[in-house]
Amino acid sequence: MERPVRTDLPGVRRRRWPGAALAPYLLVLPGWLWLAAFFVAPVLVMVSLSLQTGDFIEGFRQTFHFGTYADVVRAYHVQLLRSLLYGAVATVCCAVIAYPVAYWIAFRGGRHKSAYLFAVLLPFFVSFVIRTQSWNVVLADNGVLLGPLKRLGVLPGDFHVLATPYAVIGGLAYNFLPFMVLPVYVALERLDPRLTEAAADLYAGRVQGFLRVVLPLSLPGVFAGVLLTFVPASADYVNASILGGPSATMVGNVIQTEYFTNLDYPGAAALSFVLMAALLLAVFGYARALGTRDVLEAAAR
Repeated sequence: MERPVRTDLPGVRRRRWPGAALAPYLLVLPGWLWLAAFFVAPVLVMVSLSLQTGDFIEGFRQTFHFGTYADVVRAYHVQLLRSLLYGAVATVCCAVIAYPVAYWIAFRGGRHKSAYLFAVLLPFFVSFVIRTQSWNVVLADNGVLLGPLKRLGVLPGDFHVLATPYAVIGGLAYNFLPFMVLPVYVALERLDPRLTEAAADLYAGRVQGFLRVVLPLSLPGVFAGVLLTFVPASADYVNASILGGPSATMVGNVIQTEYFTNLDYPGAAALSFVLMAALLLAVFGYARALGTRDVLEAAAR
């Protein structure tokens, strides 16, 4: 009669697969290879390109010319600051709109939560450019929105929204709103309803219970939503191209022009890294001001 051998007895060792120690690294290897091929390698190429000199006709050569960075900052600092400002304002607008929407879906959606989330994500089934172009039609001077208001005398005849910063910020907020709704909804959905009940038992009103229980515990979602919204919104160029004008040009439009029109590859690469550095500084400053340790502790609870 066979009996199983106990492996926890002294002198009995569990036989292990020789490659068991390498298994975690083998599982991560495809992801690292993907990042190396499509992120690290292009970044290194852009670093090398940003330090080159020359032109498109005679070719570019590596001279380690770091002055290109100072040149692009001096020439396009207005567009760089404008992009960060537009991205920050659009992110704030997304947070103000998305938090009540996510809160309502999480706590009042009931069995229709999936349908409401699908409605939020429905615009993503349409191309980014087409969605932005649709706002160009809606906000036209005599379009479906402003035309009737002008004919009724509510707005003056020369009133316009397109080619203004308001149109660009509105387009950014509209296009990146789901990036704020989803993380906030996930954070709110994870909240234990017994916590709000306990706050009510301790004589906390709805406002006080929200400020002391719901809002602090939902900060991880807000933190993730701000990152997912601010970074792509600040680097966007589609909304400024379609909805904006010369006074609303963002740094993404400058990079596109430098690369495809002026064929100034070193300048475009250097300006891209300047934008990346500015975004990283802004993100780190935001994380430090909010307190990443507090956010992680709230997520762990």
